Amino acid sequence: MNDVYKPDWTPANAGKEFACDVMKGVQSSHDGMTNFAATTVRKSVSVTKRDKLTVDDYVQGILAGDRMLLARAITLIESNSPKHMELAQAVLQRILPYSGNSIRVGITGVPGAGKSTFIEAVGCILCQKGHKLAVLAVDPSSSITRGSILGDKTRMENLSREKNAFIRPSPSGGTLGGVTRKSRETLLLCEAAGYDIILVETVGVGQSEITVRSMVDFFLLVVLTGAGDELQGMKKGVMEIADAILVNKADGDNKQKAEMVKVDYERMLHYLRPATEGWQTKAYTCSAVTGAGIAEIWQVIHTFRDKMMENHAFLNRRKVQTLEWVYAMVEDHLRSVFYQNANVKANRLFIENQVAADQLSATMAAQKLIDAFEKS
Repeated sequence: MNDVYKPDWTPANAGKEFACDVMKGVQSSHDGMTNFAATTVRKSVSVTKRDKLTVDDYVQGILAGDRMLLARAITLIESNSPKHMELAQAVLQRILPYSGNSIRVGITGVPGAGKSTFIEAVGCILCQKGHKLAVLAVDPSSSITRGSILGDKTRMENLSREKNAFIRPSPSGGTLGGVTRKSRETLLLCEAAGYDIILVETVGVGQSEITVRSMVDFFLLVVLTGAGDELQGMKKGVMEIADAILVNKADGDNKQKAEMVKVDYERMLHYLRPATEGWQTKAYTCSAVTGAGIAEIWQVIHTFRDKMMENHAFLNRRKVQTLEWVYAMVEDHLRSVFYQNANVKANRLFIENQVAADQLSATMAAQKLIDAFEKS
């Protein structure tokens, strides 16, 4: 009988509740393979995963294109642990000179528009052409658990098998817009790891489009025919910030209708101010299933980059985005400090009740909360 014992990664103070046991492997009874210890494999993996890495380890691994270290660095960035945050910022500071060498594309659209299918279709083509592609797929999160279904990777089965593709579904943490506040830093890490194309997919609800627009070079709106998508896109104001509109699922019996919807969008775009100065937003059709129109839309993105590089709008936009990021983080911090203030907490409920009962105006209520904060 094989010996059963505790693995070498068992915590020193582990009690009976630590129920993990391992045993040595056995020789195959049908193919004559040599006997090997399963524990040896487990030990190797465990040591690799549990090693405490230094800033140099992370930086060297990322610059070498090590996918495992890249993933660990992203996990570090997403952590709320003070130690992890400090280490993550040190890594980011070191890799900053190696970032920025990519085309950043934001992709949004209502649920069911086929964003993930489109990303997989265009992603496989780009990888086969030798590009390194990173997909930051931000999933819908539960407002209760603040977790994530992390479903996009399972929907991109073919792309996930490409050696030049890196897919990172990030939990949105229930934040407005569905994009994590750490997505920008994740993007920088991917660029430093050599990924020359970054695709950022939003959940397609709320104000996520505004968030993604502030961190990408090109913004693509994916729509469907029918279901009121034309009006919905107009109401949400997404068209005003899109650099291109893509009518997906233009195949089979739906192809003719897709062409008609394309014309409708182009008519509406005629009355809107272009999202990017010097660029005319247009509508296109494609089928992520048949591949029709996929190469064309990527050529549009490529043309956009070349044109924006010529008139310096490309780098200027990135500079503006970085400064906006700085002040957005300052505002987030100040907002957190304000609401965590003891005096504000003590007076907030009473003031809110007064406002709800029409006993206090909104302006006076705001002033009272500010006074409470300043007196602390």
